[in-house]
Amino acid sequence: MAYTKRDIVNRAFEEIGLAGYVFDLAPQQLEGALQRLDAMMATWNGKGIRLRYPLPSSNAASDLDQVIGVPDDALEAMHLNLAVRIAPGYGKTVSPDTKANAQMSYKALLSRSTFPTEMQLGDMTIPSGQGNKGWRYYNDAFLRQPIDPLTVGPDSALTWE
Repeated sequence: MAYTKRDIVNRAFEEIGLAGYVFDLAPQQLEGALQRLDAMMATWNGKGIRLRYPLPSSNAASDLDQVIGVPDDALEAMHLNLAVRIAPGYGKTVSPDTKANAQMSYKALLSRSTFPTEMQLGDMTIPSGQGNKGWRYYNDAFLRQPIDPLTVGPDSALTWE
């Protein structure tokens, strides 16, 4: 089943006790929650959590019935954190269990979704290891760059010992 933005918004309202099947939610309430959802997902995207959530270019471009396409393991974090964000606007207090579950699911999502930044190691910064002893460099703890024989000509200052 493909989840839509409406599904996430309805789950968030259910979490704070304003289920759509009991209370008639006004379109303005749904749109306000949708804007909060889009803002939350944009913030997560800025923090490095890439979930393939379709971020709108403006508030008018967002649609409640748009398929979100996020992984299934991210749905709980999305609707619980949205419930925590929209509850004060409706005069509701979120239960401590909901807050704890929202934080726990966010941290789990954060650990699965972010990737460390790749770094290039500079010259002479790779340790050679305990057993790697060169025949010429006995006290050098780092690997030396290999000499390229194509760039070393007879006129170079490099001397062969």
